Amino acid sequence: MRSILLWCAQNPWLSAHVPRWGFARRAVRRFLPGEEFDDALKAASGFKTKGIGVLFTRLGENVTELSAASAAVEHYESVFAKGNAASVDAEVSVKPTQLGLDIDATAAYANLQRLALAADKAKSFLWIDMEGSAYTEPTLDLYRRLRVNHPRTGIALQAYLHRTVDDVVKLLPLNPAIRLVKGAYAEPPDRAYQAKKDVDSNYLALCSFMLPVVKRGELRLVMATHDVDLIARIARFGLALGMQRAQLEVAMLYGIRADQQVRLAAEGYSVKALIAYGDAWYAWYLRRLAERPANMLFVARQLLP
Repeated sequence: MRSILLWCAQNPWLSAHVPRWGFARRAVRRFLPGEEFDDALKAASGFKTKGIGVLFTRLGENVTELSAASAAVEHYESVFAKGNAASVDAEVSVKPTQLGLDIDATAAYANLQRLALAADKAKSFLWIDMEGSAYTEPTLDLYRRLRVNHPRTGIALQAYLHRTVDDVVKLLPLNPAIRLVKGAYAEPPDRAYQAKKDVDSNYLALCSFMLPVVKRGELRLVMATHDVDLIARIARFGLALGMQRAQLEVAMLYGIRADQQVRLAAEGYSVKALIAYGDAWYAWYLRRLAERPANMLFVARQLLP
């Protein structure tokens, strides 16, 4: 099922036609509060009373013109400003190809610098998302350069890639911020673990390796997973090290395991909900389903009146 979903995410015909289907648009509303930033901001306001922060991302990637990249930068600059004005505990996550990495790496870095400055001004935080493995090294290069002068920046790393442990080790001298995800792109066996149990084992091993560094204050780690059993196992290790629950950060998608997000926040964990918005949702949505194929049951229900 995961392979089928990832194939669908990359299929041009489906990408052009599925977003027009009513049931698909209804189904995606589970994960997106709307297509406009105002929809996302309204949803974020609802998390304030629950002690949950938010992470905003506008969907879209692989822009083909630098003018589109500049428009994305201007949009995110306004997101930082509006989130700050609304007193929302908000951070921003952006894909490098949304900022022009496919066109000009120098321009993409300049765009990241603008957003890092906007994050500094808003006293917020900028995350660089990780895309397919072809972008791993260029994205790490962008982050290594950016982190030197902009401490309010972090990067997403993917636990299913064999190389990730080496990437973590190389980043540690920068006192980095790492948002660890499992990975949602179709990757070959020589690059990525294929079985869920192997991905979970590597996720656990990576977090166990990083938690002592977090305790020393030399790393910010965000566990971006909906697997609450895995979070509990990692948390037990962190608490055994003498860490406080507030030092254990968790990020989950808007609309998924909302009850667990509330529970974790109430228990003292630092929790953020990733709120995506925008009209370029098709491939992103299919990758979310591929992460947990059981969500297909939800989609099937949308076929009914």
